[in-house]
Amino acid sequence: MFRSLYHQGFARVAACTLPVALANPAINAQRILESASASAADGTVLCVFPELGLCGYTLEDLLQQEALLAETRKVLLSLAQASAALCPVLVVGAPLLWKNALYNCAVVIHSGKILGVVPKSYIPNYREFYEARHFRPGADIRGQTIEIDGHTVPFGVDLLFEAEDVPSFCLSVEICEDMWVPIPPSAHAALAGATIIANLSASDITVGKAETRNMLCQSLSARNIAAYLYTAAGEGESTTDLAWDGQTAIFENGSLLAASERFPSGTTTVIADVDLTLLRQERLRMGSFADAAHQENTEIWRRIRFTLVPPSANLGLKRPLSRFPFVPAAPERLAQDCFEAFTIQVSALKQRLKTSGVKTMVIGISGGLDSTHALLVAVRAADELGWPRSAVRGYTMPGFGTTDKTLTSANALMAQLNITHETLDIRPAAELMLLTMRHPYADGQPVHDITFENVQAGLRTDFLFRLANQHHGIVIGTGDLSELALGWCTYGVGDQMAHYNVNAGLPKTLIQHLIRWCIASGHFATAVGKVLTDVLATEISPELIPVGENGPQSTESIIGPYALHDFALFYILRYGFSPSRVAFLAEQAWQDASTGQWPPGFPASEQKSYDLPTIRHWLEIFVRRFFATSQFKRSAMPNGPKVMPGGNLSPRGDWRAPSDGNARLWLDDLKQNVPEA
Repeated sequence: MFRSLYHQGFARVAACTLPVALANPAINAQRILESASASAADGTVLCVFPELGLCGYTLEDLLQQEALLAETRKVLLSLAQASAALCPVLVVGAPLLWKNALYNCAVVIHSGKILGVVPKSYIPNYREFYEARHFRPGADIRGQTIEIDGHTVPFGVDLLFEAEDVPSFCLSVEICEDMWVPIPPSAHAALAGATIIANLSASDITVGKAETRNMLCQSLSARNIAAYLYTAAGEGESTTDLAWDGQTAIFENGSLLAASERFPSGTTTVIADVDLTLLRQERLRMGSFADAAHQENTEIWRRIRFTLVPPSANLGLKRPLSRFPFVPAAPERLAQDCFEAFTIQVSALKQRLKTSGVKTMVIGISGGLDSTHALLVAVRAADELGWPRSAVRGYTMPGFGTTDKTLTSANALMAQLNITHETLDIRPAAELMLLTMRHPYADGQPVHDITFENVQAGLRTDFLFRLANQHHGIVIGTGDLSELALGWCTYGVGDQMAHYNVNAGLPKTLIQHLIRWCIASGHFATAVGKVLTDVLATEISPELIPVGENGPQSTESIIGPYALHDFALFYILRYGFSPSRVAFLAEQAWQDASTGQWPPGFPASEQKSYDLPTIRHWLEIFVRRFFATSQFKRSAMPNGPKVMPGGNLSPRGDWRAPSDGNARLWLDDLKQNVPEA
C-alpha cells in the first residue's frame, strides 16, 4: 500500500479530446468508451470529455432536431450501461431538454448510472458565438431533477460529486464560457468543497487564444486551490467559419501538470496525478479561504456520493516532481528565482543598515558556500548604498580543522572584492580556553568532541561581535535555512547568532545556484568569478576537527545529504506532509538518476539516486533533529528576510513551534508506514 498513489492521497485523472462524428451520438459514444477504457487501464478515476462531445458542438440548428435529441438521450443511457465495469467517473457533454427548453449539459456517469447533470451557466452570444439561439442559461437551476428516458437524476448547477473511498475527491463541473465570466461557478463550488473542477469546452481557436485559456485555467486553479481539468473540442468539428484545436490541460493550485500538444490529431488524452492531500493542506493553511467559504451558503449544494474502488497497485506517479523543490530545473525560471532571491537579500540588508545607523558590516569568511554568498550580498548592498567596499570587514579565522584550500579561497575572494580583510587565528585563544576548562585536548589527548568544536565556533562569533563594537558595525550572519532546520549550528555565542542573517531564508541546495548566477550577473569582476568557481567545488564542511586520514570533516557524511534534507524540509514546512508521505515522494523523485531534469549547472558527478532504505534512514535523522532537538535554536534566531515561497523558520513568521516539543508522532509515522526496503 505504501507505493499506491491513492493510498498516498493522489488521484489519477484524464482530460480527453477525440475526433467527433457530427450528429452521430452512437459513434461518439463508442469513441468515448474506448478512450475511457484505455484511461481506466492506466489507473484513472476521472475522464473528462469536450463540450457537446456526444453529438458535436458545431451542429447549429440541428441541435433542435427531435431525431438528434432523442438519439442523444438513448445513447447516454447506453453509454452509462456500457461503462458500468469501468472505474473512472465519465463527464460527457450533451444537449438535453428540460421544461421545454434546451440546455448545454455535462453528464456525470459512474458504475452504469448517470449520477447527475450540470447545465451550462452562461451562454455566450457575442462575436462568433450564437448559443442563445439554441440554449437557455442554467445559472439559476438548483435543486431540480431531469428525466432521461424514464430515469430521474439530479439536475442543476448545485451538484458536487464526492467519492466516499478517496478522501478529498470532490468534483464540480462547469462548461466553457463559465470560466470566462468574472465570477465563475467553480469559485462557489471550490468554497463549498470541490477540489477537482472539470471544464468541458468547445472554444474555437484564434491566434493567441490558447495562451489566454492557459492563463485562465492556471489562475482558477490557484485562486480556488483546486485541480482544474480543461478539454476542448477539436478534430471533426465543422470548419465552416471557425477552427478547433482540441486543447487539453490539467492544472493544480496554479501549476501545469500535463498538457496536450497543439492541434492534436486523433484521440488525445493527458493524464496526471492530482495531489488531493496538498490541496486540503493548502486550504487548511490559508485561513482566508475558510473565511471566504464562511460568507457562502454552502448548505445549498447537493452532494452526490459514490464509491470509486481505485486500484491499489503501484502505478508510479504521473506528475512533475522535482528532486530539488526549492530549485527550478528550467534555466529561465532558475535565473529569475536567483535574481529575485539575491535582490530580496540585498534590499533587506540595505534597509537594516539604513535604519541601524552603523558604519560597517562585519562578517566571518570561511571559504565555504554560505559565508561566500553572504559576503556577495553585503558587498552588493554596500555598492547600492554608495558605501565604500572597505566598509565591509571580512575576517578569516583559521581553527584546528581549517584547510589550505578554504583559507586560500577566503583570502583571495576578499582581496578581489576590495573589502577590508584580516586574518584572526583563533587557535591560541581556543587552546587557552581548553586549558582553562581542563579539556583532555589540552593534555595532548586527541579528543575532538562537541566541546572542542564549539569552543572554536563560539570564539569566532565572540570575536565578530566585539569587532562589530570596535568598528561601529553589525555582524552579518551566514547560516542558511537548511542548517536551521537541522539545528546544525552552535547556539548563542556561535554561528546561530548574528545582528542580521541574510541567509536565514535560503536552503542549502539553492545557494550554489545563486553563486553561479552571481558569477554570470556582471555585478562582480571576472577575477571574483574565478574564486567563486573554486568555492563551488569545495565540499561542505565545518572544518572544526583536524584533517585526518579520510580528509577534511564532511558535514553530509555526518548529518546526511542536504538534497534529501531540503526535500523533506520543503514538504513538511510548506504543506505539513507526514514523514511517510515525504518518503513516498522522495522515492519517486530520487530512485532513478537518469530520469527527470537536473538543475542547470548541477555537476554530473553529483547526480545521484537514493533508494528507499537510504531515504528512510536520513529522513529519520531529519525528523528527530527538526522536531525534537533544534527548535530552541530557531526560537531565538536573529532577524533575516524570508526569501522562498516554501517558507522560512522564523518564530515570528512561517514556523512557530514549542522549543520543548518532541518528535514521537512523526517518528512513529515513519517507522510504522514506511517499509525498510
